[in-house]
Amino acid sequence: KLSQQVLELFQACQQQTYDLNRKELCRTELQREIQRIFPQSRLFLVGSSLNGFGTRSSDGDLCLVVKEEPIPTFFFNFNIVFQVNQKTEARHILSLVQKLFSTKLSSYIERPQLIRAKVPIVKFRDKVRQVFCVEFDLNVNNVVGIRNTFLLRTYAYIENRVRPLVLVVKKWASFHDINDASRGTLSSYSLVLMVLHYLQTLPEPILPSLQKNYPESFDPTMQLHLVHQAPCTIPPYLSKNGSSLGDLLIGFFKYYATEFE
Repeated sequence: KLSQQVLELFQACQQQTYDLNRKELCRTELQREIQRIFPQSRLFLVGSSLNGFGTRSSDGDLCLVVKEEPIPTFFFNFNIVFQVNQKTEARHILSLVQKLFSTKLSSYIERPQLIRAKVPIVKFRDKVRQVFCVEFDLNVNNVVGIRNTFLLRTYAYIENRVRPLVLVVKKWASFHDINDASRGTLSSYSLVLMVLHYLQTLPEPILPSLQKNYPESFDPTMQLHLVHQAPCTIPPYLSKNGSSLGDLLIGFFKYYATEFE
């Protein structure tokens, strides 16, 4: 019965293709406008919207990569993303983006705010599509987030039990008010990692270590325009562990309550 409830909750709350398509449309339009002031920039949809663990209410996280330059060597070319000082340069870049949103794009961008956090962001809403009143957060050159998005997306789809289990744990944490990093509790990203770790450390693992088994697919020096291909190259993982979703959920709580060190 618990397994069925987990599955039903997942099916009711998981992000739909329709939700993702609207976020992607917003990303495409914003990239076109931002390229008017930063011609070589690219805008990436990242985080839970794209990593397979999103719900219908998930925020839209965006990463603006301002410039990626080819660096020649004797044997090959590779691209390096210029490091942006998050306290000074990132804030300056985002202030220009906020100004763009507040003026030329004010007809479909609502309440753009520059949040001067450790990793500064512009927070806004798309008031044309409304996207269920989901807020967008836009950062600059946080490229680790782009790579992690596609690593997590691979984990999400490599085994059918992963996504439902992650979603119900996130919902449980939200219900108990322990799913807000800004208030000193666990971020959704942390909760995802906790579930993946648990599934990897079972006596009969449900997930492998993708970075260990496929290092070439998750090479941190891989060009950004190739990163999205990784999930397509990894075959499904066939675990010998036949545990139900209900058993895995109970096991997750038991593991972190009594076994994890």
